[in-house]
This record gives sequence, structure tokens and C-alpha cells, in this order.
Amino acid sequence: MQRCHLLSLKPLLILCLLLLLTSCLPGRVIEARGVLHGDLVWQGVVQVAGDVVLAEDSHLTIRPGTQILFLPPGEDDLFLEHPYFPGSELIVKGRITAIGLPEAPIVFASIDPDAAAGSWGGINIEGSPEAIFEYCLFRQADSAVHSREAQVYIEESIFEDNLVAIRFHSTEILIEHNLLRNNHAAIRFHFGSPVICENRFADNRVNLFITSHPRDYRIENNTFGATSDYQVIFGEEVPEDVRLSGNYWELKDAEALQATFYDGQRADYLGRVLVNPVRTSPASRTGPSWSR
Repeated sequence: MQRCHLLSLKPLLILCLLLLLTSCLPGRVIEARGVLHGDLVWQGVVQVAGDVVLAEDSHLTIRPGTQILFLPPGEDDLFLEHPYFPGSELIVKGRITAIGLPEAPIVFASIDPDAAAGSWGGINIEGSPEAIFEYCLFRQADSAVHSREAQVYIEESIFEDNLVAIRFHSTEILIEHNLLRNNHAAIRFHFGSPVICENRFADNRVNLFITSHPRDYRIENNTFGATSDYQVIFGEEVPEDVRLSGNYWELKDAEALQATFYDGQRADYLGRVLVNPVRTSPASRTGPSWSR
């Protein structure tokens, strides 16, 4: 009798096993909501609905080729005021490891491929001990990567068509071998300890927006292309000079280049952008090793 009972459960057990295996398949569409805990793996297509929080005890691994698509704002868009942004966003309080491949980058974008910049909030990193992004593509965000008091590594990635590509406050951050193009602002930071090296900036409105007291920074061997507004803007709390020597500027005329800086030449309470000596040619490994 008991054996017959177990046999009757066999189809149900097989069904459960198949469902479990199906959940691991790369092609499956997963919808992420609410607060997430523990060790997580995302692959295939993941739709982020509203503000999804990776709790302090979480470690999210995103596999190569995964598409993280952010849904339009809805009732799950709980955090709207700064330091958060309108629209669906991923709020990272634990760890995140997003390492793609040149032939299979990880994509972070709006679910609507034609949506404008600012259609989703961003990846909001809060006190994370480690956030790693390599071979990733970020599109259409308000602030694609926004970090506060965290350790962040961004390499071999492309940021395009965002309001702000990379934005941080009081963060130890490595930004190396990336392409930042067609953003309203490529990099915007407040305090922070950034290493920004061997990146390519192209066709942004503003390449660097420094809002307050930069410290312990290294910004060199980058290629700064043309902008529609300014190469560099200082906020009201930047009374100190900022060293940007050792970079390559596509605008080679010194006087014309100075005109693209909003610094002490325009407001006497601000410091100055110091560019000399400039590179006479781009660094050999400027930008990512892949393109899309």
C-alpha cells in the first residue's frame, strides 16, 4: 500500500525535477522583484520589475550573454528620491559579479530597445564590499552605475545613451579600458578615490563632472573626444586644482581646449584644470578590446 502511494507520487516528483532543471536553462525569462538573499545566479533573460534589492547577505553572479532588462516604472518603483532614481533599478548592498565575454557581453538596458536615456534608474551600489563589472554594455539608464561608500571595479565595458554613465560618492573605484559614448555626462563624482585610466570618451555632452573635493585620484592615459557642452565641469565645492595631465585630448588647440573647461577661469572660487603635460598620441590600449 505504501509502495503504491510512492509510485503515485513519482510523476509529480519528475515534474518538480524538470521544473528545477528548466529554471537553470539560459533561455528562460526570469522576473526579479523585491528583496533577494543568498547566492544567486542570473543567466538568459532577467526582467527587473521595480526596485530590486540585493541584501547584505547576497552574492549575485551574472553569467556571460545574460540580458538584464528593466521594466517601466510601476507600483514596485518604491525609491524615487536621491540617491535613488525614478524607474526600475537594482540596489546592491551585497556583492555582485558581472563578468561577460567579448563575444557574449552582459547587457543592462531598458526592455524597450527604443527607449530614451533615463528609462530605468540604474545599478545603485550601497556599501558593497565588491562590485565587479567586466565586458558589460549599459544603455538608457538615469545613472547606469551609481555607487556610494563601496568598492567597485569597471573594466572592458561600454556605456552609451545614459543620462549619467558612471556616478559615485566616497567610493574606491577602478574605471579602466571602457568606452563612454553618447551620454549626457560620462563620469560624475563627489569625493571618491577613483583610478580612471585608458578609457575612451566619445560624443558625450560632458566628459567629467566633478562636484566636490576630489581626493586620492588618478586620471591619466585616457582619450577625451569631442563634447557638445564641456570636457570638464567643476561644481561649487571644487576650490582645488585638479590634475588631468598625461591624457590625450582630440581637441589639440590649447586655447580651444581651455574653453571647454568650466573651472576657475569662469568662476574665481573654483580651482583650475591642469592638463600639462598632455599626451601627443593615445595610449596603446585605450578603450575596450571589443566593440558592439
